[in-house]
Amino acid sequence: MSSAKEVIVIGAGIIGASIAWHLTKAGARVTVISDSGAGGVATPNSFAWINASWGNPEIYFRLRIRAMAEWKRLANELPGLPLAWCGGLCWDLPADRLEAYAAEHACWGYGIERVDAGRAAQIEPNLVEPPEFAVYVAEEGVAEPVAAAKALLAHAERQGARVLSSSVTALVQTDGRIAGVDTSHGLMPAEEVVIAAGVGAPDIAATAGIKLPIETPPGLIVHSQPYKKLLNGLVHAEKLHMRQTAEGRIIAGSDFAGSDPGENPDATARELFAAMKAALRGADELEFDFHTVGYRPTPIDGFPARRRRTGIRFPHGWLPADADRRLSDHRPRRGHGRSLCRRHAFRHNAGARGRAVRHARNSRRRA
Repeated sequence: MSSAKEVIVIGAGIIGASIAWHLTKAGARVTVISDSGAGGVATPNSFAWINASWGNPEIYFRLRIRAMAEWKRLANELPGLPLAWCGGLCWDLPADRLEAYAAEHACWGYGIERVDAGRAAQIEPNLVEPPEFAVYVAEEGVAEPVAAAKALLAHAERQGARVLSSSVTALVQTDGRIAGVDTSHGLMPAEEVVIAAGVGAPDIAATAGIKLPIETPPGLIVHSQPYKKLLNGLVHAEKLHMRQTAEGRIIAGSDFAGSDPGENPDATARELFAAMKAALRGADELEFDFHTVGYRPTPIDGFPARRRRTGIRFPHGWLPADADRRLSDHRPRRGHGRSLCRRHAFRHNAGARGRAVRHARNSRRRA
């Protein structure tokens, strides 16, 4: 960066944290503004699956493969980033569609292995009923989303970035150019503003007359109490996606994006937890801890939205790093490749206005 710009990043989830880290590293003077603290609101409600799995045209698959590589590059540059390349076992499609996915992605160079029940049991020995046919991708992984966001922000702060706890109420314009933001603590000038505020982004953008086409489907994920190791990696069974976190919690949704919470989220969570527990050997003493319901910021057409207006940027789509310069060459035409599902390299299930529902002891379109 030839001259140090004053840049404001709105949002402190995984997207805002990554953008802030990369801008700081590039020499910008960065201020992160968030009213939710490090980790944001969407990020804690995330399944955090790193993949380039089924449901998108090849051009978008290539983008997501690149994003997976960027996670590895990021981990090399920031040792201790909580990532695990644990692999994913998938059989959440009918057999014919699962085979079609395997054939297509193998042709594209994705590391897919077709497995039978015996091999599935080797990969995940604690499954009560290993699938007769599944696919396994060893190169898929997970991030611990809040810890990753906090690590990025902490390192950015050590390099000179500021993180402020405040609410952005409006974008400030001067002579048709974004010149800063108005916050609950007053006006803050900036040469560039990045909106990484999840489902809060449309309201912020609207203050400058900009409409962001984002939908916010809800997703419910259950969390067990920390437990002995039962899962080696990601498991995507029909109506049950689960993984075990670094602290030993087993988390699950009916989809990686979370379950529809329905009219009674508590009952939905208990039912989902019971299904998860029944699917695993050695889970007799596994106990429910809490569930989250989050709202996932999802561009209407299912593909990352990257756009610039003078002095402002809108990053959407779940990329770990420097998405702005990469998306323009890879974004499919609007409406092109609309398919069974949609995904990004890092799977969220929630958004900036997600809410966590915790009990002390007590969206299916892939994005």
